[in-house]
Amino acid sequence: MNESILERIQSSAKALKIDLYTAELANYADEKELTPEALEAVCGVFEYLEQKKYDSMVHTMLKLSKLPMNEPKTFERFDFSRLHGKHVQSLKNLSSLSALYAGKNLAFIGPQGVGKTHLAMAFGRECCLKGYKTYFLRASELNQKLTDARKHGREGAVINGLVKPSCLIIDEIGRCVFDKENTRMFFDVIDRRYNKDGPSTMIFTSNKTPNQWGEYFSEDDTLLCSLDRVFDDATVFMIKGDSYRGRKLETLGLEAGIAKHTEYKNA
Repeated sequence: MNESILERIQSSAKALKIDLYTAELANYADEKELTPEALEAVCGVFEYLEQKKYDSMVHTMLKLSKLPMNEPKTFERFDFSRLHGKHVQSLKNLSSLSALYAGKNLAFIGPQGVGKTHLAMAFGRECCLKGYKTYFLRASELNQKLTDARKHGREGAVINGLVKPSCLIIDEIGRCVFDKENTRMFFDVIDRRYNKDGPSTMIFTSNKTPNQWGEYFSEDDTLLCSLDRVFDDATVFMIKGDSYRGRKLETLGLEAGIAKHTEYKNA
């Protein structure tokens, strides 16, 4: 009896949430006199079903995350060669999701076009591939989401929805100002996520350093307390340099006006 095939079948059955043990399967194979080829065929069916379930799960996770489905941002597509310094390897190591498992928050700070959003999205995509719920939204979208929640009396539901994902990504902090009520709701989310069980992380991107964030929120005491919780156990990547955008830009010079024609007469 080929034990490795039975173990593969059991592994796939476990992923499919089917109670099937190696000894049970071995007894069944002996009773039915299944050949190694037949067992391999059975194994192939189980592995196909496992892969199909995984693909469906990832598709659902990515769709709900609001991350781009077309031309996805991945770590493989990020040009690390443009970054220099002793902490580049720390950026490369983000794909291990150690920050998620350790409950550590991340922030990418720097000017426009240096890859902050790409890195945040790439981390979120890796979370989806591992089966962790992820949600991406820009700060302006969050601000509007909180305003709409207050308008329709759905504050609790919206806050719960922002606490639930294992990975919550808020892009472009500093692009809008949160009023006092929205600030309090936002920091309620932070406080609840601070005590969240299981793998959890919040990711922020901004072209403003964290000590400037107070300008965009309207609650001094609450702000200081909540920001302390954001950065209590966090890694902040300060990225400097020129924008990645426009690397393939081609500029062509043209002249507008009426064309001048020279007439030549026969001598």
